[in-house]
Amino acid sequence: MNPDDPLLQILACPLDKGPLHLVPPDEALYNPRLRRRYPIVDGIPQLLPASGEQVSDDSTEDLLKRCAGASPETPGMTS
Repeated sequence: MNPDDPLLQILACPLDKGPLHLVPPDEALYNPRLRRRYPIVDGIPQLLPASGEQVSDDSTEDLLKRCAGASPETPGMTS
């Protein structure tokens, strides 16, 4: 999955229905509002609530930096 993939425009977190952010290079989707990370396996986002993992405060900062560096047009990201 790449930052320009149109699928990113329609994917939503299964818990709060908000936008998700692509985290390069480890192929994951991240919800900063709930601090949950969802894996992408073989190009398929795993968006079941049980598939997500809670992210620590330290990891959240790192994930947000990587999301911001991926693409300025990532949904929901502000500069």
